Amino acid sequence: MSKKIYTVSEASTWMCLICGWIYDEATGDPEHGIAAGTLWADVDMNWTCPECGARKEDFEMVRI
Repeated sequence: MSKKIYTVSEASTWMCLICGWIYDEATGDPEHGIAAGTLWADVDMNWTCPECGARKEDFEMVRI
């Protein structure tokens, strides 16, 4: 299954509703094994916020 890579202008950002940490699809989270360009939908359901441990369902898409 191939992953679509978005340009910065098409990438979405997702914010943790618990602590405010931001996941940006364009940059990913390489420190925690998520490559740049990884869509939010492709982030594993068991992934947790690197700051507070909140679950993926505790994130909401935001425009920055």
